Amino acid sequence: MIGEPQRTFYGNQFGNTFPAFVHFRIPLWVPEIGGPIDPDNEAHDLVMSVFGGMSKGERNRIKIRVRTAMSSQAQLQGRYLGGRPPYGYRIADAGPHPNPSKAASGQRIHKLEPDPAAAPVVQRIFRLYVDGMSYSAIAAQLTREGIPCPSAHDATRNPHRKKTAWQQGAVRAILLNPRYTGHEVWNKQRKEERLLDIDDVTLGHRTHMTHNPPDKWIHSNEPAHEAIISPGVGDITGTRQISHHDFGARRAQRLGTVSAGPWSKAFGAGASRSVLWCAGPRRCPQHRSPEWAARLLPRCRPRKQPAARTTRAQPGDVQPPDHPRERCS
Repeated sequence: MIGEPQRTFYGNQFGNTFPAFVHFRIPLWVPEIGGPIDPDNEAHDLVMSVFGGMSKGERNRIKIRVRTAMSSQAQLQGRYLGGRPPYGYRIADAGPHPNPSKAASGQRIHKLEPDPAAAPVVQRIFRLYVDGMSYSAIAAQLTREGIPCPSAHDATRNPHRKKTAWQQGAVRAILLNPRYTGHEVWNKQRKEERLLDIDDVTLGHRTHMTHNPPDKWIHSNEPAHEAIISPGVGDITGTRQISHHDFGARRAQRLGTVSAGPWSKAFGAGASRSVLWCAGPRRCPQHRSPEWAARLLPRCRPRKQPAARTTRAQPGDVQPPDHPRERCS
């Protein structure tokens, strides 16, 4: 017995699943039809298809309303809309919920406040970057000084991550985060539905989290929490990021290297993934070559190599006399 068919089937799910009920001789009773669905009745198929379309339309309208409301709350009110706090901040209480019914049930809203242990590290990262240090140099220095990396600082939220050293990706993520200027930012990621199998669309979709480009981010009009860095430092950091991107593009064009698109399409999920591993700067003499580093080739994951490693030869290192470039990755 199906009480509300518009809440049971979504889109074309009825057409994909009803043949299985017919095969096992399981009747489906629907109040709108006044009895069991007849598989040979075209009117019944039409009615159930209409209910599936109504369900899909209602789902889309709910998504639009929720996203519009959250966008307005972030931009106009500077509301913290949940999620993991960025490194350098922690979640603090911000009073009762503005919705009276939710406030009556004890719900409260939250905001970000600087973490006394991590906020000075964020400020130092920005200072070092403005002074000219690179991502890897900053990560190596923080690791040498024994400063816990973000995953080690908040081990409860990062049980799946390595906690041994800072990585240049973590430094880059901190430098690119505009929330350190005190403004709330929302819509940095979105949920995207992708087909489970492009050759069999009846299998449905799977939801993936996808990063939005910076021009799609929603910034609060006014500061929403205490800033860790000044807007001027953030502007300098952004300017240097843009200059590095332009320099890398010009350098890749001059060297005739391949672009990221064709490489990712050809080798992004290749058979060599997780099979070939780079020996690293202590084993591979071509690892630090500018022409070689500019080429997009398979490489080992950064988490497997602590950022504090140096490129200088160490006692016991073996430098092969003949190390062709084809074996560097």
